Amino acid sequence: MTRDSIVNEPVVNPAPAAAEALHAALAFGFPRDVSLHACEPDRLPGPVIATAIHDGHRLPWPIERRIALEADARRREEDPFTRDLISGCPWQIVVHRSRFAADLNRAREQAVYRTPDEAWGLALWKTPPDPSHLALAQGWHDHFYRALAALLDDVAARHPRFVVLDVHSYNHRRGGPDASPTPTGQAPDINLGTASMPPGRWDTVLDHVRETARTTLLPDGRALSVGDNIAFQGRGELARFVHTRYPERGCAVAIEVKKIFMDEWTGAPDSAVVEVLRDQLFARLASRLTRVLGR
Repeated sequence: MTRDSIVNEPVVNPAPAAAEALHAALAFGFPRDVSLHACEPDRLPGPVIATAIHDGHRLPWPIERRIALEADARRREEDPFTRDLISGCPWQIVVHRSRFAADLNRAREQAVYRTPDEAWGLALWKTPPDPSHLALAQGWHDHFYRALAALLDDVAARHPRFVVLDVHSYNHRRGGPDASPTPTGQAPDINLGTASMPPGRWDTVLDHVRETARTTLLPDGRALSVGDNIAFQGRGELARFVHTRYPERGCAVAIEVKKIFMDEWTGAPDSAVVEVLRDQLFARLASRLTRVLGR
């Protein structure tokens, strides 16, 4: 099977698979690096699945020995605690391998950051990636999307429409721990990336995302600010994959959460904010969308 066939030929009506089989398919030989979690593991995946594909920090040894970047600098550009944010959603895909090993939200050919220009100006490598490094990273990238296709084909066979909540986070204090944060107008608490979505087709879903976010109150009583395509536009590989493979039935909403739930320089979480985002934003949103999609 070629990669093009993986992307463009969804299974129309596969036999329903047990959750355990789907877990095995998703792990696809990397059980420590990709996991499928369920709030109700005795049920098959429903029409809402949340992902945290940049949460991971692990590096395979062949890659770790080449990398020059310190762990805290890597962690600053990863999306720590996003798996906690989505842990109240019915089904969650969590990636434990670092984006610095292979970025699943970039095309396979760009999955390995080769130069500082591709990685926030960071000098990454003691020795540049060689063909064996690229083969390891691209093979893992292929495995992930092959397994994701198996999972979403099963969901599409049982649900006329489905939504993937593609959850990420982003920095807003790049000037340093004591610098002023990026103004809210340029960095909303919740940034929705819609660039790869078919215009108009999923407006109802987006309206629910916006309304749920705007009615979520942080511990200090402030409502979340929400903006579309301000800090990020949603042009990542995961959203592109969903909209290409399931053009009529699948919606991927790229949701970037500003790192208001943690100190992006020390890496320490604010547990109270994490809980609000988990329960009042993402769990509530998944519940609302499940009801809407079931109509």
